[in-house]
Amino acid sequence: MLAVIFLATILGIQAHPFDELHQHVDDHVEDYVEALRQWVAVESDSSDVTKRADLHRMMDMTAEKLKGLGGEVEMVDIGFQELPDGTTIPLPKVVTAQIGKDSTKHTVCVYGHVDVQPAKKEDGWATDPYNLTDINGNLYGRGASDNKAPVLAWIHAVEAYQALNLDLPVNVKFIIEGMEETGSNGLDTMIVAKRDTFFSNVDYIIISDCGWLSRRPALTYGTRGNCYFFAEVEGPKQDLHSGVYGGTVIEPMTDLIGILDSLISPSGKILVPGIREAVAPFSDEEWKMYQDIEFDMEAFKSKIGLDQLMYNNKVDLLAHRWRHPTVSIHGIEGAFSASGSKTVIPAKVTGKFSIRQVPDMDPAMVKKQVTEYLHSVFAKRKSPNKLKVTMIIGAKPWLADTKHALYEAGKAAVKRVFQMEPDLIREGGTIPIARTFQDVTGKSIIMLPIGGFDDGLHSQNEKMSRYNYIEGTKLFISYLHEVAEIKK
Repeated sequence: MLAVIFLATILGIQAHPFDELHQHVDDHVEDYVEALRQWVAVESDSSDVTKRADLHRMMDMTAEKLKGLGGEVEMVDIGFQELPDGTTIPLPKVVTAQIGKDSTKHTVCVYGHVDVQPAKKEDGWATDPYNLTDINGNLYGRGASDNKAPVLAWIHAVEAYQALNLDLPVNVKFIIEGMEETGSNGLDTMIVAKRDTFFSNVDYIIISDCGWLSRRPALTYGTRGNCYFFAEVEGPKQDLHSGVYGGTVIEPMTDLIGILDSLISPSGKILVPGIREAVAPFSDEEWKMYQDIEFDMEAFKSKIGLDQLMYNNKVDLLAHRWRHPTVSIHGIEGAFSASGSKTVIPAKVTGKFSIRQVPDMDPAMVKKQVTEYLHSVFAKRKSPNKLKVTMIIGAKPWLADTKHALYEAGKAAVKRVFQMEPDLIREGGTIPIARTFQDVTGKSIIMLPIGGFDDGLHSQNEKMSRYNYIEGTKLFISYLHEVAEIKK
Protein backbone atom coordinates (compact mmCIF):
# COMPACT_ATOMS: atom_id res chain seq x y z
CA MET A 1 0.00 0.00 0.00
CA LEU A 2 2.81 2.43 0.87
CA ALA A 3 4.41 1.71 -2.51
CA VAL A 4 1.16 2.66 -4.24
CA ILE A 5 0.96 5.91 -2.28
CA PHE A 6 4.64 6.67 -3.10
CA LEU A 7 4.08 6.00 -6.80
CA ALA A 8 0.95 8.15 -6.82
CA THR A 9 2.89 10.97 -5.17
CA ILE A 10 5.60 10.80 -7.85
CA LEU A 11 2.96 10.92 -10.58
CA GLY A 12 1.20 13.81 -8.92
CA ILE A 13 -1.95 11.79 -8.25
CA GLN A 14 -3.94 12.57 -5.13
CA ALA A 15 -4.22 9.21 -3.35
CA HIS A 16 -5.91 8.51 -0.05
CA PRO A 17 -5.58 5.18 1.80
CA PHE A 18 -9.23 4.79 2.80
CA ASP A 19 -9.03 1.00 2.70
CA GLU A 20 -6.11 1.00 5.15
CA LEU A 21 -7.85 3.42 7.50
CA HIS A 22 -11.15 1.58 7.38
CA GLN A 23 -9.40 -1.74 7.97
CA HIS A 24 -7.70 -0.22 11.00
CA VAL A 25 -11.13 0.65 12.37
CA ASP A 26 -12.39 -2.90 11.75
CA ASP A 27 -9.32 -4.29 13.52
CA HIS A 28 -10.01 -2.20 16.64
CA VAL A 29 -13.76 -2.67 17.05
CA GLU A 30 -13.47 -4.29 20.47
CA ASP A 31 -11.09 -1.55 21.65
CA TYR A 32 -13.67 1.04 20.64
CA VAL A 33 -16.47 -0.84 22.40
CA GLU A 34 -14.36 -1.11 25.55
CA ALA A 35 -13.65 2.64 25.46
CA LEU A 36 -17.39 3.29 25.25
CA ARG A 37 -17.98 0.82 28.08
CA GLN A 38 -15.61 2.77 30.32
CA TRP A 39 -17.24 6.07 29.49
CA VAL A 40 -20.81 4.81 29.93
CA ALA A 41 -19.84 3.45 33.36
CA VAL A 42 -19.41 7.04 34.59
CA GLU A 43 -22.75 8.43 35.84
CA SER A 44 -22.12 11.89 34.37
CA ASP A 45 -25.66 13.16 35.01
CA SER A 46 -25.41 16.96 34.86
CA SER A 47 -28.89 17.43 36.38
CA ASP A 48 -27.98 15.67 39.65
CA VAL A 49 -25.61 17.77 41.76
CA THR A 50 -24.87 14.72 43.93
CA LYS A 51 -23.22 13.20 40.83
CA ARG A 52 -21.02 16.25 40.22
CA ALA A 53 -17.86 14.35 41.21
CA ASP A 54 -18.66 11.77 38.51
CA LEU A 55 -19.12 14.56 36.00
CA HIS A 56 -15.74 16.08 36.88
CA ARG A 57 -14.19 12.61 36.49
CA MET A 58 -15.82 12.28 33.07
CA MET A 59 -14.25 15.54 31.95
CA ASP A 60 -10.85 14.36 33.24
CA MET A 61 -11.23 11.10 31.30
CA THR A 62 -12.12 13.05 28.16
CA ALA A 63 -9.04 15.25 28.57
CA GLU A 64 -6.80 12.21 29.04
CA LYS A 65 -8.24 10.56 25.93
CA LEU A 66 -7.54 13.69 23.89
CA LYS A 67 -4.04 14.01 25.32
CA GLY A 68 -3.42 10.57 23.83
CA LEU A 69 -3.70 12.23 20.42
CA GLY A 70 -0.62 14.29 21.25
CA GLY A 71 -2.29 17.66 20.86
CA GLU A 72 -2.62 20.67 23.12
CA VAL A 73 -5.35 20.02 25.67
CA GLU A 74 -6.80 22.58 28.05
CA MET A 75 -9.44 22.28 30.74
CA VAL A 76 -11.23 25.61 30.77
CA ASP A 77 -12.80 26.85 34.00
CA ILE A 78 -16.27 28.28 33.23
CA GLY A 79 -17.27 29.31 36.75
CA PHE A 80 -19.90 28.20 39.21
CA GLN A 81 -23.48 26.96 39.23
CA GLU A 82 -25.89 28.54 41.70
CA LEU A 83 -28.20 26.05 43.39
CA PRO A 84 -31.80 26.77 44.52
CA ASP A 85 -30.66 27.22 48.14
CA GLY A 86 -28.23 29.96 47.11
CA THR A 87 -25.06 27.91 47.44
CA THR A 88 -22.72 27.39 44.50
CA ILE A 89 -20.74 24.48 43.11
CA PRO A 90 -18.10 24.45 40.36
CA LEU A 91 -19.31 23.81 36.84
CA PRO A 92 -17.49 20.99 35.03
CA LYS A 93 -14.58 22.34 33.04
CA VAL A 94 -14.85 22.45 29.26
CA VAL A 95 -12.19 20.40 27.50
CA THR A 96 -10.57 21.94 24.44
CA ALA A 97 -7.91 20.32 22.28
CA GLN A 98 -5.93 21.13 19.17
CA ILE A 99 -4.26 18.56 16.92
CA GLY A 100 -2.25 20.09 14.10
CA LYS A 101 -1.26 23.68 13.33
CA ASP A 102 -0.56 23.59 9.61
CA SER A 103 -1.65 26.99 8.28
CA THR A 104 -1.96 25.56 4.76
CA LYS A 105 -4.77 23.24 5.91
CA HIS A 106 -8.35 23.87 6.88
CA THR A 107 -9.11 23.72 10.59
CA VAL A 108 -12.28 22.03 11.83
CA CYS A 109 -13.67 22.19 15.36
CA VAL A 110 -15.66 19.22 16.64
CA TYR A 111 -18.24 19.95 19.35
CA GLY A 112 -19.63 17.27 21.66
CA HIS A 113 -20.75 16.64 25.21
CA VAL A 114 -20.20 13.83 27.70
CA ASP A 115 -22.90 14.56 30.26
CA VAL A 116 -26.07 12.48 30.20
CA GLN A 117 -29.72 12.44 31.15
CA PRO A 118 -30.78 10.76 34.42
CA ALA A 119 -31.26 6.98 34.29
CA LYS A 120 -32.22 4.28 36.77
CA LYS A 121 -32.92 0.62 36.08
CA GLU A 122 -36.20 0.87 37.98
CA ASP A 123 -37.38 3.51 35.47
CA GLY A 124 -37.95 0.68 33.00
CA TRP A 125 -34.51 -0.18 31.69
CA ALA A 126 -34.02 -3.80 30.66
CA THR A 127 -30.35 -3.56 31.64
CA ASP A 128 -28.18 -1.55 34.03
CA PRO A 129 -28.01 1.85 32.28
CA TYR A 130 -24.41 2.40 33.39
CA ASN A 131 -23.11 -1.02 32.37
CA LEU A 132 -22.77 -1.10 28.57
CA THR A 133 -24.62 -4.23 27.46
CA ASP A 134 -24.20 -5.77 24.01
CA ILE A 135 -27.42 -7.39 22.77
CA ASN A 136 -27.83 -8.42 19.13
CA GLY A 137 -25.32 -5.84 17.93
CA ASN A 138 -26.76 -3.01 19.98
CA LEU A 139 -24.77 -1.36 22.79
CA TYR A 140 -27.22 -0.37 25.52
CA GLY A 141 -26.32 2.26 28.10
CA ARG A 142 -27.09 5.82 29.14
CA GLY A 143 -25.17 8.24 26.96
CA ALA A 144 -24.17 5.55 24.46
CA SER A 145 -25.71 7.50 21.57
CA ASP A 146 -26.16 10.88 23.25
CA ASN A 147 -23.30 11.77 23.01
CA LYS A 148 -20.43 9.57 24.21
CA ALA A 149 -20.09 7.24 21.20
CA PRO A 150 -20.02 10.09 18.66
CA VAL A 151 -17.34 11.92 20.68
CA LEU A 152 -15.27 8.75 20.88
CA ALA A 153 -15.78 8.08 17.18
CA TRP A 154 -14.24 11.45 16.35
CA ILE A 155 -11.27 10.72 18.62
CA HIS A 156 -10.85 7.27 17.08
CA ALA A 157 -10.99 8.80 13.59
CA VAL A 158 -8.00 11.02 14.40
CA GLU A 159 -6.26 8.10 16.13
CA ALA A 160 -6.57 5.99 12.96
CA TYR A 161 -4.64 8.49 10.87
CA GLN A 162 -1.95 8.67 13.55
CA ALA A 163 -1.71 4.90 14.01
CA LEU A 164 -0.93 4.49 10.30
CA ASN A 165 1.53 7.41 10.37
CA LEU A 166 -0.66 9.32 7.94
CA ASP A 167 -0.82 13.08 7.91
CA LEU A 168 -4.13 14.44 9.14
CA PRO A 169 -5.80 16.06 6.13
CA VAL A 170 -7.01 18.98 8.28
CA ASN A 171 -6.18 20.49 11.65
CA VAL A 172 -8.68 19.27 14.24
CA LYS A 173 -9.88 21.08 17.34
CA PHE A 174 -12.27 19.73 19.95
CA ILE A 175 -14.60 21.50 22.37
CA ILE A 176 -16.28 19.02 24.74
CA GLU A 177 -18.63 20.18 27.50
CA GLY A 178 -20.35 18.58 30.48
CA MET A 179 -23.57 20.59 30.91
CA GLU A 180 -25.39 20.22 27.58
CA GLU A 181 -28.31 18.26 29.03
CA THR A 182 -29.10 21.09 31.45
CA GLY A 183 -28.65 24.07 29.16
CA SER A 184 -24.88 24.35 28.59
CA ASN A 185 -24.37 26.63 31.59
CA GLY A 186 -21.33 28.82 31.11
CA LEU A 187 -20.56 27.67 27.56
CA ASP A 188 -21.93 30.71 25.71
CA THR A 189 -19.75 33.02 27.78
CA MET A 190 -16.71 30.84 27.12
CA ILE A 191 -17.33 30.85 23.36
CA VAL A 192 -17.52 34.64 23.36
CA ALA A 193 -14.29 34.80 25.40
CA LYS A 194 -12.51 32.40 23.02
CA ARG A 195 -13.82 33.93 19.79
CA ASP A 196 -10.57 35.73 18.94
CA THR A 197 -8.24 33.02 20.26
CA PHE A 198 -9.35 29.38 20.11
CA PHE A 199 -11.88 30.00 17.32
CA SER A 200 -9.88 32.57 15.36
CA ASN A 201 -8.37 30.07 12.90
CA VAL A 202 -11.31 27.64 12.83
CA ASP A 203 -12.84 27.34 9.36
CA TYR A 204 -15.71 24.96 10.06
CA ILE A 205 -17.60 23.62 13.08
CA ILE A 206 -18.94 20.06 13.16
CA ILE A 207 -21.68 18.90 15.56
CA SER A 208 -22.55 15.20 15.85
CA ASP A 209 -25.16 15.47 18.61
CA CYS A 210 -28.13 14.25 16.57
CA GLY A 211 -29.34 11.17 14.71
CA TRP A 212 -30.60 9.71 11.43
CA LEU A 213 -34.27 9.75 10.50
CA SER A 214 -34.31 6.20 9.12
CA ARG A 215 -31.77 3.52 8.25
CA ARG A 216 -30.41 5.86 5.60
CA PRO A 217 -27.52 8.10 6.73
CA ALA A 218 -28.39 11.76 7.06
CA LEU A 219 -26.93 15.25 7.13
CA THR A 220 -28.76 17.68 9.42
CA TYR A 221 -29.12 21.29 8.28
CA GLY A 222 -31.61 22.82 10.72
CA THR A 223 -33.01 22.72 14.24
CA ARG A 224 -35.98 24.43 15.81
CA GLY A 225 -35.53 26.93 18.61
CA ASN A 226 -37.71 27.03 21.70
CA CYS A 227 -39.58 29.61 23.76
CA TYR A 228 -40.56 28.13 27.13
CA PHE A 229 -43.23 29.88 29.19
CA PHE A 230 -44.65 29.85 32.70
CA ALA A 231 -48.25 31.08 33.05
CA GLU A 232 -48.97 31.60 36.75
CA VAL A 233 -52.50 32.16 38.03
CA GLU A 234 -52.80 33.19 41.69
CA GLY A 235 -56.03 33.48 43.67
CA PRO A 236 -56.74 32.98 47.40
CA LYS A 237 -53.97 33.33 49.97
CA GLN A 238 -53.92 29.56 50.58
CA ASP A 239 -55.29 26.26 49.26
CA LEU A 240 -58.98 25.77 49.93
CA HIS A 241 -61.28 22.81 50.65
CA SER A 242 -63.48 22.21 47.60
CA GLY A 243 -66.44 21.14 49.77
CA VAL A 244 -66.33 24.28 51.89
CA TYR A 245 -65.37 26.84 49.24
CA GLY A 246 -66.29 25.20 45.92
CA GLY A 247 -68.87 27.32 44.10
CA THR A 248 -67.99 30.47 46.03
CA VAL A 249 -64.62 31.35 44.43
CA ILE A 250 -63.29 31.58 40.89
CA GLU A 251 -60.66 28.89 40.93
CA PRO A 252 -57.13 29.56 39.60
CA MET A 253 -57.01 26.10 38.02
CA THR A 254 -60.15 26.81 35.98
CA ASP A 255 -58.65 30.06 34.73
CA LEU A 256 -55.39 28.36 33.86
CA ILE A 257 -57.03 25.53 31.93
CA GLY A 258 -59.07 28.13 30.05
CA ILE A 259 -56.10 30.18 28.89
CA LEU A 260 -53.99 27.11 28.05
CA ASP A 261 -56.86 25.84 25.90
CA SER A 262 -56.74 29.13 23.96
CA LEU A 263 -53.20 28.48 22.70
CA ILE A 264 -53.93 25.74 20.16
CA SER A 265 -56.89 24.23 18.34
CA PRO A 266 -57.73 20.49 18.36
CA SER A 267 -56.29 20.26 14.83
CA GLY A 268 -52.95 21.72 15.97
CA LYS A 269 -53.42 25.29 14.70
CA ILE A 270 -51.61 27.85 16.86
CA LEU A 271 -54.13 30.51 17.90
CA VAL A 272 -51.71 33.20 19.10
CA PRO A 273 -51.93 36.04 16.53
CA GLY A 274 -48.75 36.66 14.56
CA ILE A 275 -47.03 33.33 15.20
CA ARG A 276 -47.95 31.50 12.00
CA GLU A 277 -47.55 34.64 9.90
CA ALA A 278 -43.84 34.87 10.82
CA VAL A 279 -42.96 31.45 9.40
CA ALA A 280 -40.74 31.40 6.30
CA PRO A 281 -42.59 30.21 3.17
CA PHE A 282 -42.41 26.52 2.27
CA SER A 283 -40.67 26.54 -1.12
CA ASP A 284 -41.24 24.06 -3.94
CA GLU A 285 -37.58 23.04 -3.67
CA GLU A 286 -37.96 22.26 0.02
CA TRP A 287 -41.18 20.34 -0.63
CA LYS A 288 -39.32 18.18 -3.18
CA MET A 289 -36.52 17.59 -0.69
CA TYR A 290 -39.03 16.35 1.91
CA GLN A 291 -40.73 14.16 -0.68
CA ASP A 292 -37.43 12.37 -1.40
CA ILE A 293 -36.60 11.66 2.26
CA GLU A 294 -36.81 8.05 3.41
CA PHE A 295 -39.40 7.94 6.20
CA ASP A 296 -41.78 5.17 7.22
CA MET A 297 -44.92 6.63 8.79
CA GLU A 298 -46.23 3.25 9.91
CA ALA A 299 -42.97 2.49 11.70
CA PHE A 300 -43.08 5.97 13.26
CA LYS A 301 -46.60 5.34 14.59
CA SER A 302 -45.60 1.92 15.88
CA LYS A 303 -42.54 3.31 17.62
CA ILE A 304 -44.54 5.85 19.64
CA GLY A 305 -47.56 3.58 20.12
CA LEU A 306 -50.24 5.56 18.29
CA ASP A 307 -52.75 4.61 15.61
CA GLN A 308 -53.30 8.14 14.33
CA LEU A 309 -51.03 11.13 13.79
CA MET A 310 -51.81 14.82 13.26
CA TYR A 311 -51.12 14.48 9.52
CA ASN A 312 -51.55 11.52 7.19
CA ASN A 313 -48.80 12.16 4.64
CA LYS A 314 -45.02 12.24 4.96
CA VAL A 315 -44.38 15.78 3.73
CA ASP A 316 -46.93 17.45 6.04
CA LEU A 317 -45.79 15.38 8.99
CA LEU A 318 -42.09 16.14 8.51
CA ALA A 319 -42.81 19.81 7.81
CA HIS A 320 -44.74 20.19 11.06
CA ARG A 321 -42.05 18.27 12.91
CA TRP A 322 -39.18 20.39 11.57
CA ARG A 323 -40.10 23.69 9.95
CA HIS A 324 -43.38 24.82 11.52
CA PRO A 325 -43.85 26.07 15.09
CA THR A 326 -45.69 23.88 17.58
CA VAL A 327 -47.27 24.44 20.98
CA SER A 328 -46.72 21.78 23.65
CA ILE A 329 -48.23 21.92 27.14
CA HIS A 330 -45.86 20.21 29.55
CA GLY A 331 -47.37 20.35 33.02
CA ILE A 332 -49.00 22.28 35.84
CA GLU A 333 -47.08 23.13 38.99
CA GLY A 334 -49.11 23.54 42.17
CA ALA A 335 -51.84 21.13 41.13
CA PHE A 336 -52.46 17.91 43.01
CA SER A 337 -50.78 15.13 41.06
CA ALA A 338 -50.02 12.39 43.57
CA SER A 339 -51.82 9.07 43.60
CA GLY A 340 -55.13 8.90 45.41
CA SER A 341 -57.61 11.76 45.80
CA LYS A 342 -57.40 15.18 47.42
CA THR A 343 -60.33 17.60 47.36
CA VAL A 344 -58.24 20.74 47.16
CA ILE A 345 -58.62 24.04 45.31
CA PRO A 346 -55.00 25.11 44.64
CA ALA A 347 -54.36 28.76 45.52
CA LYS A 348 -51.70 29.17 42.85
CA VAL A 349 -50.99 27.11 39.75
CA THR A 350 -48.38 27.52 37.05
CA GLY A 351 -48.86 26.12 33.57
CA LYS A 352 -45.71 25.26 31.66
CA PHE A 353 -45.71 25.26 27.88
CA SER A 354 -43.38 25.87 24.99
CA ILE A 355 -43.53 27.07 21.40
CA ARG A 356 -40.89 25.65 19.07
CA GLN A 357 -39.27 28.36 16.95
CA VAL A 358 -38.54 28.24 13.22
CA PRO A 359 -37.25 30.76 10.67
CA ASP A 360 -38.23 33.65 10.56
CA MET A 361 -39.59 33.80 14.10
CA ASP A 362 -37.94 36.01 16.72
CA PRO A 363 -38.15 34.88 20.37
CA ALA A 364 -38.41 38.48 21.61
CA MET A 365 -41.45 39.05 19.41
CA VAL A 366 -42.95 35.68 20.39
CA LYS A 367 -42.62 36.66 24.06
CA LYS A 368 -44.56 39.86 23.38
CA GLN A 369 -47.21 38.12 21.28
CA VAL A 370 -47.84 35.32 23.78
CA THR A 371 -47.86 37.60 26.82
CA GLU A 372 -50.30 40.08 25.26
CA TYR A 373 -52.54 37.34 23.90
CA LEU A 374 -52.85 35.43 27.18
CA HIS A 375 -53.56 38.61 29.10
CA SER A 376 -56.29 39.52 26.59
CA VAL A 377 -57.86 36.06 26.89
CA PHE A 378 -57.62 36.24 30.68
CA ALA A 379 -59.21 39.71 30.76
CA LYS A 380 -62.28 38.38 28.92
CA ARG A 381 -62.81 35.90 31.76
CA LYS A 382 -63.29 38.85 34.17
CA SER A 383 -61.52 36.88 36.88
CA PRO A 384 -60.33 38.47 40.13
CA ASN A 385 -57.28 36.20 40.08
CA LYS A 386 -53.87 37.45 38.95
CA LEU A 387 -52.01 36.24 35.83
CA LYS A 388 -48.25 36.43 35.38
CA VAL A 389 -46.62 35.24 32.12
CA THR A 390 -42.87 34.63 32.03
CA MET A 391 -40.63 33.36 29.23
CA ILE A 392 -37.70 31.47 30.77
CA ILE A 393 -36.05 30.18 27.58
CA GLY A 394 -35.78 32.00 24.27
CA ALA A 395 -33.61 29.85 21.99
CA LYS A 396 -33.43 30.76 18.30
CA PRO A 397 -33.67 28.23 15.45
CA TRP A 398 -30.62 27.30 13.36
CA LEU A 399 -30.58 26.74 9.61
CA ALA A 400 -27.66 26.00 7.26
CA ASP A 401 -27.27 26.19 3.50
CA THR A 402 -27.35 22.65 2.12
CA LYS A 403 -25.48 23.85 -0.98
CA HIS A 404 -22.46 24.86 1.13
CA ALA A 405 -19.24 22.96 0.46
CA LEU A 406 -19.47 21.40 3.95
CA TYR A 407 -22.62 19.57 2.90
CA GLU A 408 -21.16 18.56 -0.45
CA ALA A 409 -18.25 17.08 1.52
CA GLY A 410 -20.74 15.30 3.76
CA LYS A 411 -22.54 13.79 0.78
CA ALA A 412 -19.23 12.56 -0.67
CA ALA A 413 -18.16 11.00 2.64
CA VAL A 414 -21.50 9.24 3.12
CA LYS A 415 -21.39 7.92 -0.42
CA ARG A 416 -17.87 6.58 0.09
CA VAL A 417 -18.68 4.74 3.33
CA PHE A 418 -22.33 3.71 2.84
CA GLN A 419 -22.57 3.65 -0.98
CA MET A 420 -25.71 5.79 -0.96
CA GLU A 421 -26.80 9.41 -0.93
CA PRO A 422 -27.71 10.82 2.50
CA ASP A 423 -31.07 12.27 3.44
CA LEU A 424 -30.95 16.01 4.13
CA ILE A 425 -32.99 16.48 7.30
CA ARG A 426 -33.84 18.94 10.05
CA GLU A 427 -34.33 18.32 13.77
CA GLY A 428 -37.53 19.18 15.56
CA GLY A 429 -35.66 19.67 18.81
CA THR A 430 -33.36 22.47 19.89
CA ILE A 431 -29.56 22.44 19.94
CA PRO A 432 -28.89 26.01 21.10
CA ILE A 433 -25.11 25.70 20.76
CA ALA A 434 -25.41 25.63 16.95
CA ARG A 435 -26.96 29.09 16.85
CA THR A 436 -24.45 30.34 19.44
CA PHE A 437 -21.54 29.14 17.32
CA GLN A 438 -23.10 30.76 14.26
CA ASP A 439 -23.84 34.12 15.89
CA VAL A 440 -20.62 34.45 17.91
CA THR A 441 -17.96 32.96 15.64
CA GLY A 442 -19.53 33.50 12.22
CA LYS A 443 -18.21 30.08 11.16
CA SER A 444 -20.01 27.65 8.87
CA ILE A 445 -21.56 24.68 10.68
CA ILE A 446 -22.66 21.19 9.73
CA MET A 447 -24.44 18.58 11.81
CA LEU A 448 -23.03 15.16 10.90
CA PRO A 449 -24.93 12.49 12.84
CA ILE A 450 -24.10 8.82 13.34
CA GLY A 451 -26.84 7.98 15.86
CA GLY A 452 -29.62 5.63 14.76
CA PHE A 453 -33.26 6.65 14.37
CA ASP A 454 -34.23 4.14 17.07
CA ASP A 455 -31.51 4.86 19.64
CA GLY A 456 -33.96 6.05 22.32
CA LEU A 457 -32.22 9.28 23.31
CA HIS A 458 -33.31 10.51 26.77
CA SER A 459 -35.44 7.38 27.11
CA GLN A 460 -35.17 3.94 28.65
CA ASN A 461 -32.88 1.47 26.90
CA GLU A 462 -30.83 4.08 25.03
CA LYS A 463 -28.40 2.37 22.67
CA MET A 464 -25.86 2.81 19.90
CA SER A 465 -25.60 0.01 17.37
CA ARG A 466 -22.17 -1.43 16.66
CA TYR A 467 -22.84 -0.75 13.00
CA ASN A 468 -23.46 2.98 13.45
CA TYR A 469 -20.58 3.35 15.91
CA ILE A 470 -18.01 1.65 13.69
CA GLU A 471 -19.24 2.81 10.28
CA GLY A 472 -19.70 6.25 11.82
CA THR A 473 -16.02 6.29 12.73
CA LYS A 474 -15.20 5.51 9.10
CA LEU A 475 -17.55 8.31 8.05
CA PHE A 476 -15.63 10.79 10.20
CA ILE A 477 -12.33 9.58 8.74
CA SER A 478 -13.64 10.10 5.24
CA TYR A 479 -15.21 13.44 6.10
CA LEU A 480 -11.90 14.89 7.26
CA HIS A 481 -10.48 14.06 3.85
CA GLU A 482 -13.44 15.55 1.98
CA VAL A 483 -13.21 18.79 3.98
CA ALA A 484 -9.53 19.03 3.07
CA GLU A 485 -10.59 19.05 -0.59
CA ILE A 486 -12.65 22.23 -0.14
CA LYS A 487 -10.88 25.07 -1.95
CA LYS A 488 -9.64 27.81 0.34
